[in-house]
Amino acid sequence: MLKFKKQNENKMKGALLINLGSPKSPEPKDVKPYLDEFLMDKYVIDVPYLLRALLVRGIILRKRPEESAHAYKKIWWEEGSPLIVLSERMHKKVKAKTEIPVALAMRYGEMTIEKGLQELHEQGVTEVLLFPLYPQYAMASTLTILVLAEEIRKKKFPQMKFTDVPAFYNKPDYIQNLADLMQKSLEGYDYDQLVFSYHGIPERHIRKTDVTKSHCKIDGSCCSTPSAAHAFCYRHQCYETTRLVAEKLQIPKDKYCLTFQSRLAGDKWLDPYTDVEIDKMPSRGIKKIAVVTPAFVTDCLETLEEIAMRAKEDFEANGGEEFLAIPCLNDDDAWVQTATNWIEEWAFAEKKAI
Repeated sequence: MLKFKKQNENKMKGALLINLGSPKSPEPKDVKPYLDEFLMDKYVIDVPYLLRALLVRGIILRKRPEESAHAYKKIWWEEGSPLIVLSERMHKKVKAKTEIPVALAMRYGEMTIEKGLQELHEQGVTEVLLFPLYPQYAMASTLTILVLAEEIRKKKFPQMKFTDVPAFYNKPDYIQNLADLMQKSLEGYDYDQLVFSYHGIPERHIRKTDVTKSHCKIDGSCCSTPSAAHAFCYRHQCYETTRLVAEKLQIPKDKYCLTFQSRLAGDKWLDPYTDVEIDKMPSRGIKKIAVVTPAFVTDCLETLEEIAMRAKEDFEANGGEEFLAIPCLNDDDAWVQTATNWIEEWAFAEKKAI
C-alpha cells in the first residue's frame, strides 16, 4: 500500500467504482422500475424518446418484469442481489488496501452515482477517478456512466474534477488476472470447446462509436486492422481480450470460440449468438464445454442465470454431456490488487497514465 498524502487542503483524490446495478428485490414491483430506468436510457436503446417510450413502456414492460423477476429469483442470494453483494465485497477489499477514499455506485437502481459522489464529497474529495467496471468500451455501459456522471457533476458537484479509467480489455494485469482465474477453474476439466461469451450489442452501436466514421465495417477484417477506432470499438476489444487470454493460456485456435449473448429482438446484433452456437455444438460432436464471460467482472443475471442455468440446460437438452460456467473475477484477490494499483497509480502520479 502506498502511503497516502493529502496534496493540500483544497485537493484530495478519490475513486468511484461503478457497476451496472440491480433491482431492489426479485419481485415484479421492483424489477419493473429498474427495467424502465435501464431500457429508457438513450445509450441502451438509442432511438428517439417517443419511439423508445412506446417500445419500452408500451410493449416490453407489459410482460418483461414478470419474466425477469422469475429469472432474478433463481439466482437471488439471502444477502441480496449477487451483483450488488459481489461488488460490495470487492469494494470492501479495495478500501482495505488503500487510504485513498473509494466509493461504490451503480448506473441503475438505488445505489446511484450521485450518492457515490456525495459520499466522496463529504470526505473532502475534489478529484475523482471514475472506474467503470467494464473491461470493454460500449455506449450502453461505459459511455452512459461517464455521461451521467458528468451531468451530475455539473449540477451538484461543480468543484469536482473527473478522470476516468479507460477500457482495460488489453491491460496486462487484467489479462493475467482473467487467465489465472480461468486456468484455476479449468484445472482437471478436459473440455472439447471453450466459449468466450460477451454481452451483445446492436451492430449500429459499433458504427456510432467509430471515431473515424469509416473504419468499422463489421466484416471480419476491420477488427484486426490497426485503427484509432479500436479505442472505442467493443467488437475489436472483445476479440482482443479473447486473443490475449488464449495466447496466455496457450489454447489452440480450434479449441475456443467467441460469441455474443443477451440480444433483443429487432435490429441486427453482433454475432455469432451464444445460444445458437452452444445449442449446435452437441450435433458437431462437442459434448463437453466451458463458458467464460469476460464482458463482466462481476457475476450477475447474465452469467448466473442466462449462462450457468439456461445455456447449460439447453446444451444438455441438445445432447451435451458436461458444461462448466467459469465465474467472473468478482472479489478475486489478484483482481482487487490490480484495481487498487490502478487507483493508486493515478492518485500518486500526476503525469503517469493509468
